[in-house]
Amino acid sequence: MNGNDIIALGLGLEKPWEITGQFMNTDCKPHELRITLTAPRGSSFPCPDCGAMCKAHDFTEMTWRHLNFFQHHCYITAAVPRINCKDHGVKRINVPWARKGSKFTLLFEQAGLTLVREMPVLAAARIMEIPDKTLWRIVLHYVTAGLAQLDLSELKAVGLDETSAKKRHNYVTVFIDLDRRKEPVVFAVPGKGQDVIRQFKQFLTTQGGAAGNIKEVACDMSKPFLSGIKQSFPRAQVTVDWFHVVQTFTKAVNKVRVLEARKKQLPRTTRWAVLKNEESTGLSEQERQALAELNAMDFFTAIAWRVKERLRWVRKASTAQAAKWRLSNFLLCMAEANLTKSPLLRPVIAAIETVIRHRRAIESRWESGHSTARLEGLNSIFQAAKARARGYRNPQTFISMIYLLASPVGKLLKST
Repeated sequence: MNGNDIIALGLGLEKPWEITGQFMNTDCKPHELRITLTAPRGSSFPCPDCGAMCKAHDFTEMTWRHLNFFQHHCYITAAVPRINCKDHGVKRINVPWARKGSKFTLLFEQAGLTLVREMPVLAAARIMEIPDKTLWRIVLHYVTAGLAQLDLSELKAVGLDETSAKKRHNYVTVFIDLDRRKEPVVFAVPGKGQDVIRQFKQFLTTQGGAAGNIKEVACDMSKPFLSGIKQSFPRAQVTVDWFHVVQTFTKAVNKVRVLEARKKQLPRTTRWAVLKNEESTGLSEQERQALAELNAMDFFTAIAWRVKERLRWVRKASTAQAAKWRLSNFLLCMAEANLTKSPLLRPVIAAIETVIRHRRAIESRWESGHSTARLEGLNSIFQAAKARARGYRNPQTFISMIYLLASPVGKLLKST
């Protein structure tokens, strides 16, 4: 096997294309390896529309950037023909080593996509020695192409949550397939609320799915989300993840602490102690002492903290029936606890009322086994990527990275 055969194998050349010239230009920096490809005279080429073999009509010389040859830049040049198809007229053929309209070979773009998944686009562009905007255009092309191929006809259970795109309340809402173990992201869109639910429904329809197929939607207790789900997916059962229930009560406890701290001095480390549970191994000795003092003096902050702790008993239920029974008893105990004796406990009362309103959705978590825990884990990955890149110019670039990191779109890397 000679040098031309090795290069042809690397390029994936198919007949009638063959390497007819090589030239190393050492007068520029970095040095450039120029490879010329030619097809023998009289060769036939497939029509890009129907695949029928046709004779060349005319030729245009074109050049593509290829992967570096060691430390040297490499370029592929070929006279690309237009064919005259009897059914489709004069058409420029598609070359096997590059996609239509690109100035780079498929292998060069694949290398760029691989680097982008592991590092910021700007850093990847510097390594490849191309402008970062050029690399972004490559990324956006493959993300768009991947989404067009996405099949959502079997989608039945969806989880959704927002993630921060920029400062000042700029969000992206991410939708995942709860039944998909790997690469679960199926849709991401700027914003949050009812409108993103409608956009997802529209996207679902274009990708072969149907609103009637969605049996379950897992989300937080946001009113816009719940309202949007009711309008767009009326047959779906809403599931509220336990994480959001605990988060609601944790915020309520902290509000009580802030209100009480304005009137009296609380033990030191109270702020962090009440965020943890009594059995937590992360409790320091000072925090344990603070909890003991709060309970001994019966501070309102201690009452709020004990309410939050009782939720842990509900969470430990092993079956749906046990969860319903425990939740009923929890609410009964709260009704008998006389939490209205002080206005400082209003945040806790509001949290309990939230549980009552969304009780059916909370209990659904034990019935289906689905939750938004995976979304919370994915959110940390998305935010880490955003931090490495020091932010993104706009939500669309952030969304492209979300697709590359956690959706089936990433499989395109293996097929280019």
